[in-house]
Amino acid sequence: MYYQAKASVRIVSANLQINQPGFNRKMDQSNVYPTGPVFTRKVLIVDDQPEVRLLMRVALRKNYELIEAANGVDALQEIDRHHPKLIMLDIMMPGEMDGLQVLDVIKADQKFKHIVVCMITARGQTADGIEAIKRGADGYFIKPFSPREVFDWVDSKLR
Repeated sequence: MYYQAKASVRIVSANLQINQPGFNRKMDQSNVYPTGPVFTRKVLIVDDQPEVRLLMRVALRKNYELIEAANGVDALQEIDRHHPKLIMLDIMMPGEMDGLQVLDVIKADQKFKHIVVCMITARGQTADGIEAIKRGADGYFIKPFSPREVFDWVDSKLR
């Protein structure tokens, strides 16, 4: 289930498949996955749970270049390095920064405040998602979520 910050949205999905060498394979040992024909559409997935990152990678890999981070500090480094168009950001993460703190940094920085941010929150923690919207997030998903819903939401934002 996801919640939208904006009042109306039109969701149209385009599931492109390209059969060319180099697509859908991991590039060297970094956390960047070249995955589709339009490499300018970068999505950063930030979650401390590898299973959640894998689920999103499966949902998005055909159409987007995916970058991953497991914590808030690494997320900020990846944002500065790759300038993603959209970020899927877990709220509850261990370490120095949780997702709401990362969101605050993104929205306070002139270089990055335009980035679309969708928060991911644990089941039943709707209040966290609402707080994220108040702080500038563009939407939020409650775990567990449908990979198709994630794809449709991301696709509608990056068209």
